[in-house]
Formats: sequence, C-alpha cells, structure tokens
Amino acid sequence: MSQKHLGHTARKRFGQNFLHDQYVIDQIVSAINPKTGENLVEIGPGLGALTEPVADELEHLTVVELDRDLAKRLREHPFLNKKLTIIEADALKFDFASLVKEDSELRIFGNLPYNISTPLMFHLFSFTNKVKDMHFMLQNEVVKRLCATHGDKLYGRLSVMAQYYCQATPVVAVPPSAFKPAPKVDSAVVRLIPHTTPPAQVDSIDRLQQVVTTAFNQRRKTIRNSLKDLMNQDEIEALGIKADLRAEALSLQDFALLANFVESKRIETENQAKEAK
Repeated sequence: MSQKHLGHTARKRFGQNFLHDQYVIDQIVSAINPKTGENLVEIGPGLGALTEPVADELEHLTVVELDRDLAKRLREHPFLNKKLTIIEADALKFDFASLVKEDSELRIFGNLPYNISTPLMFHLFSFTNKVKDMHFMLQNEVVKRLCATHGDKLYGRLSVMAQYYCQATPVVAVPPSAFKPAPKVDSAVVRLIPHTTPPAQVDSIDRLQQVVTTAFNQRRKTIRNSLKDLMNQDEIEALGIKADLRAEALSLQDFALLANFVESKRIETENQAKEAK
C-alpha cells in the first residue's frame, strides 16, 4: 500500500517522508528563525510543510527539488509560486555557490532524504565559506554522529569532517509520528554554523579526508595498523600521538597533525621525483 499525502505518493527511491505535525513544524521554523531580506535555500521542499511557514516570513525563497511532480505542484501553488525560485536539480550535484548574492550568505535548510544525507553533508561542506548556517532534519543517529566527540562510540569520519567545517548542535527532537509515512527511526534537527576560522590548521583537505577515511575504515585496528600505508609508528609518535590508539580516540587536532605530515611527505616525494628526472 502506498502512502498518499495531499494526493502525492511518497517515493521510496527519493527517501520521501512528509512532515505533517504542526507543533513540530513550528518548532523547526522557530529554530531556523527566517528573516526578510535573508538568502534562504530549502533542499527537498516536498509538499511544502516547511516551505509555507518559512516563506510566510520572507519575500523570496529558493528551493532545490529533484522530484518533477513536486516541483510542478510548487509552481502551481496558489500563493507560494510568487515567492519561490524553483530549481529542479539533484542537490548532490548542485553548485550552491551559484545562489550567493552580494552581501548575503546562504542560509540552507531542509528535511533531508535519509538515503543521501551523509554524501549531501560532504557536498555542502565544500560551500561552507559561502554559508551563514544550515538546519537539517536527519535521522537522529546521523545528528548524533555529526555532534559526537572523540571517545564516543558514534564518533567517525562524518564527525571529524563536520567539526572541521562547522559547529554542530541538535536543536529539535522529532518523533516518527510527525511524518507520513512514519519512518522506523527517530529524527532530529541539527544546526550547523560554519567556523569563520577552522578549529585546526590543515594544509590539504584531501589529505585530511584520506587520513580520516583510512583510519575509520578499519576502526577496530590501532592507527599503527590502519595508517601503515601512509606512515610508520615512529612518524606517528614523533607527532606526540600514541600509535596504539584507535581512530575514535583521536581529536580533530590529532587528525590534522597526521594529515599535514602525510601531505608534507607527499610533496617531498614529488619534489624528489622531479629532481631525479
């Protein structure tokens, strides 16, 4: 049996679950706190549960929607259509920098499809220098991972990279009953505020990604073993980091030190290769 909501069937492949609980909607809109003149962008407006109350506070709102039927519905909406710029695109591939206007940083929000939430976070992190804040409804576990600190069970690649770019805070808890169809998991809204200056000095983001991913891909191993193709035990310990720790025990600062070392080694090898030619 497909779940219909306002005549629209929720599509599994888009990970669609529609918000309908007015109390929860009001809490989320309060957390976003939209103000006229701000440059707000909604990802996946769906049936407009957040779009309508947010647009009420604004003169203009941009929405990015992949589902053609939903984009058409918004275009034909009796009062929203005059306020909306509707971009039919896949948010995972969309260039959010194209929406930046002079003097106004982006404020991005949305009830994100569960099946793309993590890759979408990584895509959005690349635009954080253009973003004032982001508010997203996600699976509660994803919110916990975004906010986890080293030593926590849920601390991982997403935690480290999110915290390099942003300060993450959970702001609204959302029960399954707030959606149609009701998902099998709890949800929560997270507030992400990009750092003006990153909390750790990183010479190469690619290298940080590589070291963090490599360490957490084998999270049960000590970093001596998981990072052995990138650096040896003496090199790790020379940075003041114990090689017998697991990835989840390392702070963002620790990962930055490791990544900067791996990057300097890579540049040195490259230079030696050039000289040898």
